[in-house]
Amino acid sequence: MSTPSDKPIYILAIETSCDETSVAIVRDGHAVLSNMISSQIDVHRRFGGVVPEIASRKHVETITVMIEQAIEEAAISLEDVSAIAVTQGPGLVGALLVGIVAAKSLAMALNIPLIGTHHIAGHIYANQLTAKIEYPCMALVVSGGHTELVHIESEGQFKLIGRTRDDAVGEAYDKVARAANLPYPGGPHIDKLAFEADEVVQMPRSWLEADSYDFSFSGLKSAVLNVVNQSKMKGNEPNYSAIARGFQESVIDVLVGKAMRAVKEYDAKQLLLCGGVAANKGLRAELTARCEAEGVPLLVPPMEYCTDNAAMIGAAGYLKWKQQQFTSLDFNAHPTFSLEGW
Repeated sequence: MSTPSDKPIYILAIETSCDETSVAIVRDGHAVLSNMISSQIDVHRRFGGVVPEIASRKHVETITVMIEQAIEEAAISLEDVSAIAVTQGPGLVGALLVGIVAAKSLAMALNIPLIGTHHIAGHIYANQLTAKIEYPCMALVVSGGHTELVHIESEGQFKLIGRTRDDAVGEAYDKVARAANLPYPGGPHIDKLAFEADEVVQMPRSWLEADSYDFSFSGLKSAVLNVVNQSKMKGNEPNYSAIARGFQESVIDVLVGKAMRAVKEYDAKQLLLCGGVAANKGLRAELTARCEAEGVPLLVPPMEYCTDNAAMIGAAGYLKWKQQQFTSLDFNAHPTFSLEGW
């Protein structure tokens, strides 16, 4: 098997944890030579969310094509690849297995190392693709399935200090969008409505205990539904733009407030924004303003690295390559994979 040398390290990375099939070639942990993504949004939109069995079938249909295209665009050959990194979890078990089987097959055929990679570590180290991460730092992870605050003491050393107790922020956006008769995924539509609103319907903030870094969005979601239902019961059309603005302002206040408090308490050198909801313009703007006001360096990945993609898995997998920590061929998908245990 390959060992460290002065040669460039090419990692072929595979991401199939949910509804994007993605394969990337990443050189030396930060240079993205290709990042192919096949989205299934149009397929799942009619159901209002991701259907796991359909997601798995679509991964099977596209994974081989994605691998071929990633190699072609990177202008390398399979023989140049140093290791295969693949999302091991968390995620949908059937979807994860498609990527894992493809990764195992390639690693065995090419006789190169295999690196089972944590999906959230990928989102965090997506920032490494375009910037230098300084430690210790704090990561605010916001996505369809995760809302977490992660303290990173040193490279690859994660401590989860806060998480959602119910809905992830992305799930809350989708549910509120559904109440407003907006299509899936709801995040971009709510963000746009909120930005265009001239009025606002005030919504509650869920801060939980005074010293808690956890999040809760189920009460906020219920508050939105109550406003919508009360308006309809009175025979009025709900002011969805004002509701969207109130909802988004509540979400952003809590996310930004807790993240900034965590940065101070843990003396973090940087704040990293990670995950699909990092593409939210309102969140980006408010976090940027707060960080500038308080002198905190903020790292936010480009839009193409916010949502699920394989380049971020290549960046995270490179951490294990440097430590020569590889995964055996008999490993399995881990839908509830612990970030701290990776």
